[in-house]
Amino acid sequence: MVKSETNRRLNAGWWIRDKIEPETGDHNIHKAVYKLSESFVLVEKDGKPAVGKGGGIVFDRDSAGERKAEPLLAYAPSMHPENLGDARFKARYGLRYPYVAGAMANGITSVRMVEEMGKAGMIGFFGAAGMTPDEVDSAVATLNEDMEGLPFGSNLINSPNDPELEFKVVDCYLRRGMRLASASAYINLTPALIYYRIKGVRRNADGEILVPNKVIGKVSRIEVARRFLSPPPAKIVAYLLEKKLVTGQEAELAEFIPVADDITAEADSGGHTDNRPALSLLPTMLALRDEMMDKHGYSHRICVGLGGGVSTPASASAAFAMGAAYVLTGSVNQSCIEAGTSDTVRGMLAETRQADVAMAPAADMFEQGVKVQVLKRGTMFPQRAARLYDIYRRHESLEQISEKDRRMLEKDLFRCSLEEEWENTKAFFLKRDPVQAERAEKDPKHKMALVFRSYLGRASAWAVSGDPDRVLDYQIWCGPCLGAFNEWVKGGFLEKPENRKVVTVAMNILYGAALAQRILAIRNQRADLHPAIGIFKPMPLESIEELID
Repeated sequence: MVKSETNRRLNAGWWIRDKIEPETGDHNIHKAVYKLSESFVLVEKDGKPAVGKGGGIVFDRDSAGERKAEPLLAYAPSMHPENLGDARFKARYGLRYPYVAGAMANGITSVRMVEEMGKAGMIGFFGAAGMTPDEVDSAVATLNEDMEGLPFGSNLINSPNDPELEFKVVDCYLRRGMRLASASAYINLTPALIYYRIKGVRRNADGEILVPNKVIGKVSRIEVARRFLSPPPAKIVAYLLEKKLVTGQEAELAEFIPVADDITAEADSGGHTDNRPALSLLPTMLALRDEMMDKHGYSHRICVGLGGGVSTPASASAAFAMGAAYVLTGSVNQSCIEAGTSDTVRGMLAETRQADVAMAPAADMFEQGVKVQVLKRGTMFPQRAARLYDIYRRHESLEQISEKDRRMLEKDLFRCSLEEEWENTKAFFLKRDPVQAERAEKDPKHKMALVFRSYLGRASAWAVSGDPDRVLDYQIWCGPCLGAFNEWVKGGFLEKPENRKVVTVAMNILYGAALAQRILAIRNQRADLHPAIGIFKPMPLESIEELID
């Protein structure tokens, strides 16, 4: 299982054992490598590699004196999964592990999932986007009651078409004392976001600035990251002060704090994404963080995590090796039993391969041409949504749509006339956001957009509910990393969606990442481990707990 190189061996050092004899054999080497909570040495005994425990290391033979000494091949320190990532990030949020379950909209990252993550020493963000203020309020109230000091957060999504909704969600968070928000899909910062961030900011008796509401910004562009890493814009702060939403002290102290406590570099993810490659995105974000820390002299270190593309031990290990403070998962969690979606969707996700995703128009930013990454296998949603946007782009009103396109829309997408669909859409917006309905009566292009957005919005709801008549219209947010996950678990117990528990998946990814780093550390000492030792397949949670105990 291990080969040594004589010219390197002479420089590696010598191991002086205590009373325990080193153990030879591939089984013992494999056992030692996988027991991450214990350190060991690889030595050469009688010309064969062996595992040594305890004892001591010297770097030249003469230092050993008369004591029995074995040639040292490599030293393997303990590599517990809880030691991955940045200790400051974990301490800031009360975590044991640097692992975040990202906020998948429509409650897909459910209350149950958030609770399971928090109880396991990780953190989850409730998927508040796409839900009504009352639904968000109910979820936060439940989490406040059930978590009792355990870590959790909730999503605050940019709502350019409905800023009042964004404010209502913020009001809920402030009223409920929800102190941690994941800010996503922002291009420009909004008054609602800054209101949440600076409300309650004050100095303590020692003059230290206390910021009760923490924000983790999810960003994929440098210009957006720069905004999150800067103090709140003075213009927005002045607006909030004028509206008497913040006090003079809160406005004054705002210039000394960043908009976000930490940021997640979002690479090629499901849902809203710019399809950024993680290998170039994360290092750039880390460099920007250092630049902004130096420029503004913030009192606490801003951490940078990586999300999008993380679904296997190899990808998580690569993220930590590049300097990620934590990893954030999304697509893989949606296939877990705690996800707030249907069994039909879970089954479809379990069949997904890396090429089974596509970009499609986003419901919340349809007019701006923003896209989301979705599953294309087993559904026609990407093609139908793209056709909708093409029709919207080419026409100024519903009345201008050709008879051919109208028949397609009414038969395949809406299953009613466009006039009926407008009445249904208008009734929805009169309850949800009357301003939109009033504007649509005066603006035919906006009216068309609302009708088309109604299909896009309901497509995700059909998937969540598992509507059997609308399978071809399911909008399922998903990134290519889920295909990598499915390939990794193929043939094992996690291949079946009914066995996928979010904590079990998370611990396998974290354990595998720590194992990969340990194996790399050994190989970097030129102890040539057999390739088979690095082939880690998922284990039951109980087995992992034994190996890290």
